[in-house]
Amino acid sequence: MRTSRLVDPNSPTSSTTFPPASASASPAPPRLSVALACAEGEWPHGDWPDPEDPHVGRALRVAPPYSELREEGAVDVVVLCCEEPATELPVLLGAMGAVSVPVIVVSPRRDTETVVEVFRGGAGYLVEGDYCTCMLASAVVAATVGHTYLSPIACSALRVGAQRVSVEGTRGVSVAGAAIERLRSLLSPRERQIMELLSTGLGAQEIGLRLRLSEKTVRNNLSNIYAKLDARGSTDAVLRWLGATPAVRI
Repeated sequence: MRTSRLVDPNSPTSSTTFPPASASASPAPPRLSVALACAEGEWPHGDWPDPEDPHVGRALRVAPPYSELREEGAVDVVVLCCEEPATELPVLLGAMGAVSVPVIVVSPRRDTETVVEVFRGGAGYLVEGDYCTCMLASAVVAATVGHTYLSPIACSALRVGAQRVSVEGTRGVSVAGAAIERLRSLLSPRERQIMELLSTGLGAQEIGLRLRLSEKTVRNNLSNIYAKLDARGSTDAVLRWLGATPAVRI
C-alpha cells in the first residue's frame, strides 16, 4: 500500500513517512502537494503543515529560480513568501512557464497598490501578522477550487483601491456609483449577501456557515452570480462587485 510522505519545509533533505490508514477506514480524499516558495530566508511556519493535516500531504520547499515548479503536476498550490510581491510574483510566474497552479502570496506589504496588483494577478494575499496557520490552510484549499483568499488587511486594502476607482474625477463619482448599483441589481438579495462575504475573502464553506446554507447551495449561487456578472471566476466577480474592474482587470 502507498504511504503518505511529508517533507519538512525547513529541511529539504529530510522526510517523514506516515503509516497507511486502516483497510476498513473510508477512503480519504487525496491530500494536496504544496510548494513553499521562499524568496528570502526560511519558511516562517515550522508548525505548518502539520503531519496530521487532513488536506496537505506534501510540502516542497523551493527557492529562486523556482525551476522545480516547471514540471506539470509537481504541486497543486504554490505559497510565495516574499518581501516585495510586485517584484517576486512576476519572477515566480515566469519561472513556472506554462504550468498554471494557484498562488498565494504571504508578505508584510499591506499598501493598496501592492494588494491590488497581486489580486489582479489572480493570487491570494495574506499579510504577515494578519493571519494564522488555520487561515493559511483554508487559503490553500480554497485556491484549489478557484477562490482567491485574502486576509482582513488585504481585503481592506482592496476595498480602498476600489473606492479610489469609483471617485476618480468629479463627474465619475455619480457615473461609477450608478454603474455599480446597476450591476448589483442583477443579483437577488441572497446572491448579494454571498457576494459581500466573497469579497471579504471567505470561501464557499465559510459563506455557507455564515448564512446557514450548504456548501453546495453556495456554489450553485456562485455559478449563477458569475453568469449574471459575466465574470470568469471569483476574482473577476469580486472586482466587478467592488467597482474596481476598469482599473485592475487583466
